[in-house]
Amino acid sequence: MCDTVKLTDFDDGLPKKTFIRGSDPRVATCRGKLQNRRSKLNQEINKELRLRAGAENLFKATTNRKLRETVALELSFVNSNLQLLKEQLAELNSSVEIYQSDSTDAIMPMIPLGLKETKEIDFQDPFKDFILEHYSEDANQYEDAIADFMDTRQAMRTPLRDSSGIALLFRYYNQLYFVERRFFPPDRSLGIYFEWFDSLTGVPSCQRTVAFEKACVLFNMGAVYTQIGAKQDRSTSKGLDAAVDSFLRAAGTFRYIHENFTNAPSMDLGPEMLEMLIQLMLAQARECLLEKLDLQSQENRPIDICFDLAQEAAQLSECYGHVFELISQQTVKDYVPYSWSALVQVKREYHMGMAHYHAATGVLHKDAPNMSPATKDTLQFLHVECASTQLDIRVPKDETERKLLGRAHLREALVLHEEGQRLHRMCRELKGKLALISVLRIAHRSSLQVYTAQDAEDDFRDLLDSPQVQPATKFQLSLTPPDFAQYRVNDLFKSLGPIAIFSAKRHWTAPRLVQLHRGRTVDGFGFSVRGDAPVIITAVESNSLSEFGGVKEGDFIVSISDVDVKWASHDEVVALIKSAEDTLNLKLVTPMDRNYLKPTKNGNNNNNNKGSVSTHSSSSGVSSGLSSPSGSMAQHHSNNHKRLSWNPFRRQQTCREGKDYFDNVILR
Repeated sequence: MCDTVKLTDFDDGLPKKTFIRGSDPRVATCRGKLQNRRSKLNQEINKELRLRAGAENLFKATTNRKLRETVALELSFVNSNLQLLKEQLAELNSSVEIYQSDSTDAIMPMIPLGLKETKEIDFQDPFKDFILEHYSEDANQYEDAIADFMDTRQAMRTPLRDSSGIALLFRYYNQLYFVERRFFPPDRSLGIYFEWFDSLTGVPSCQRTVAFEKACVLFNMGAVYTQIGAKQDRSTSKGLDAAVDSFLRAAGTFRYIHENFTNAPSMDLGPEMLEMLIQLMLAQARECLLEKLDLQSQENRPIDICFDLAQEAAQLSECYGHVFELISQQTVKDYVPYSWSALVQVKREYHMGMAHYHAATGVLHKDAPNMSPATKDTLQFLHVECASTQLDIRVPKDETERKLLGRAHLREALVLHEEGQRLHRMCRELKGKLALISVLRIAHRSSLQVYTAQDAEDDFRDLLDSPQVQPATKFQLSLTPPDFAQYRVNDLFKSLGPIAIFSAKRHWTAPRLVQLHRGRTVDGFGFSVRGDAPVIITAVESNSLSEFGGVKEGDFIVSISDVDVKWASHDEVVALIKSAEDTLNLKLVTPMDRNYLKPTKNGNNNNNNKGSVSTHSSSSGVSSGLSSPSGSMAQHHSNNHKRLSWNPFRRQQTCREGKDYFDNVILR
């Protein structure tokens, strides 16, 4: 199903080991160590939760006062330990710098997601029992397929942070499509439970449905996309493009989960949380686009680009403000690390400060006195009409008004950058983020330098607030949904038969063996077939030995003379029937939940058997070596409705009859 690579250990007598491409559980990177710590914390939180549940039940059940006091004391210890563990997990989720690029430049950090952890599951016994019971096949033949599926699931628990890790998750998800239909009937349970830990709180959730497994795999897919986006070198245009693509793919994946999976038992899969993550990823993608615009215009920045940067930064600040509103919801606030909320607030203030800074640099630009009419129109709608305490200048008429408006924007930028630094200092987890500290300091220093370089004039209008920058954007973001078709997989259990027929929700009788022995004077075997994969018996001759042998209309042929024909085409089955000569061994099953023989639209029987094989013979189980019942063939051919089916065992056939054979019906 997926690529494997053989690793040979040193000459120490150890056997060769294999691992699946896209996963290496032995990787010792900082990110891998962080994920291992998260896994251990999840296990400890699960243990404390079980202890608390047991203590609470004992406290409710007992009436002994002394015992109740002891249990209450134990509960206080358990709750204290649980709180400490959750704080440690929140601190791990705040370790955004581990996922960032290795670049030494001062770049605003992004918020990535950690992976959901899951426990290993043994599918061998449940799947083998189901194969024997439901499909009536030798389960030992599928041990390798089951082991392959288990290996893939084990590997996808530790995906690499690159395209191969994404491909591994996609392959496992696509394989779940087949496994769910093969082994998970809607009316019963196999006793398989999928247990996953919440990526933010570490609380375990357990369900029997494959839909929960799919949603968790998709969540990890989105999480890996966020980590890929966060690690890109955003000091180059190529790195920024890759980051935008990754964040949009993450947002599209979370949107797919939001629209296709409901009633999730874990908080990180809840609709409010997913909506917040979608908007967060869109904001981070827009931030990368803003950085790219800023990077491409650093050397020679005209006035129009300054105003574009101002409005884009204001738009981005508004986006982060919306994200902060979503984080502040009661259903989300208690589960998201405080550092995320603080960083979103810092970014909101920082980018609004940069909006005022870019507006000021445009207004104070050396070419500002000679603005083009188009630039003046842009400046006319650059500001938001608001409070009366704002400076009432939209398009400066002279040098004095231009400087007044530029200084007002710079003062507002300084205030916002100082507010961003204050919010940063208030969060303990963000204090050690050196890249964030550098970005905030550089932004504040740049605004201060431009402001102090301006000539101060005594004008009461310097006391007025700057007009707010109107948010606007030229970037139209489009979410990229998961492309499942890009990572096609082969059904590991294909030999069970076409999944449309041989699936867990379909029911059929146990396979039965039928041996038909044709006498010397008989031309056929007494039944007609049509269709492909599997071939279905459409008609059984009345009073023929096929009927006496147990062949029924609607039966599926699963094997002919020990050759499996569940996937065989019409041509192949006909060839096997022809090669059987006088003795034909069939293995048949009868569908129990529906009739796959569809009636024709008209009542004319002339073409009912078009493209089928018509045979007439004796059955060894009834009267081996004897001819067919007298009159059956004559009555059949003397019927008013003449049969036009092609019979491969007739000695004489017309070209028309041979041509009709190819018009068979394909059952899917």
